[in-house]
Amino acid sequence: MDSTGKEREAVQLMAEAEKRVKGSHSFLRGLFGGNTRVEEACEMYTRAANMFKIAKNWSAAGNAFCQAAKLHMQLQSKHDSATSFVDAGNAYKKADPQEAINCLNAAIDIYTDMGRFTIAAKHHITIAEIYEAELVDIEKAIAHYEQAADYYKGEESNRQVIFCLLKVAAYAAQLEQYQKAIEIYEQVGTNTMDNPLLKYSAKEYFFKAALCHFIVDELNAKLALEKYEEMFPAFTDSRECKLLKKLLEAHEEQNSEAYTEAVKEFDSISRLDQWLTTMLLRIKKSIQGEGDGDLK
Repeated sequence: MDSTGKEREAVQLMAEAEKRVKGSHSFLRGLFGGNTRVEEACEMYTRAANMFKIAKNWSAAGNAFCQAAKLHMQLQSKHDSATSFVDAGNAYKKADPQEAINCLNAAIDIYTDMGRFTIAAKHHITIAEIYEAELVDIEKAIAHYEQAADYYKGEESNRQVIFCLLKVAAYAAQLEQYQKAIEIYEQVGTNTMDNPLLKYSAKEYFFKAALCHFIVDELNAKLALEKYEEMFPAFTDSRECKLLKKLLEAHEEQNSEAYTEAVKEFDSISRLDQWLTTMLLRIKKSIQGEGDGDLK
């Protein structure tokens, strides 16, 4: 059957499911098998949703999964209701990002009520990603990453906590909330520097914290750098630490050429990502006469 045929069949199933639901509300049906009709309607809505998916009618699929979720809740099937809300959210993601968020939030409410915080955290990340990529609302993305980190922390899922916190720090710095970013980078750096598996990454977090300090105040950056070297001696020999020292020296001398040269040298071995490029440019602009300079 082609997708048009599937869509037609799905519409018929939706109508039949609706009839079952209405029929379950009558007095006699309520006494004799009302729940059975609701269960049948649930199954029909789910089948219709999957047919709409085949037809790539994502909004209709999302709506059908939503109807199933509400009926599952009526039947006190919390887990099935949450699963259907997640399915609805995944379908809506392809057509209506805001509706996807509404469905995922409904699933999160059920999971947290059931004490399933790890699953709730996972869906908070999905919502954060929709805000990042589709709706471009970074403040809301931050809020959902923070909530996910909070739930993961309670479940001792440390790697996931780090992932979420680093997202928050990166966005906070982009939004010029440098103190918030510094606190997170320092916290994550301190927590990972003694871990044999994660300590290699600690230098990156201290580097990023120092750059945030540098944007705010050169002296703060110097003091922070000394503190990080003392806390984490391995940082001293890192390319990141050596770059920071060169940048501080160039900045103190207001030498934009030396600053650019140091960045170029670092970039030739470790490619700068967009975040680092942005932060390094913000620092460079504070060198007298630089205005809207670049790193070339």
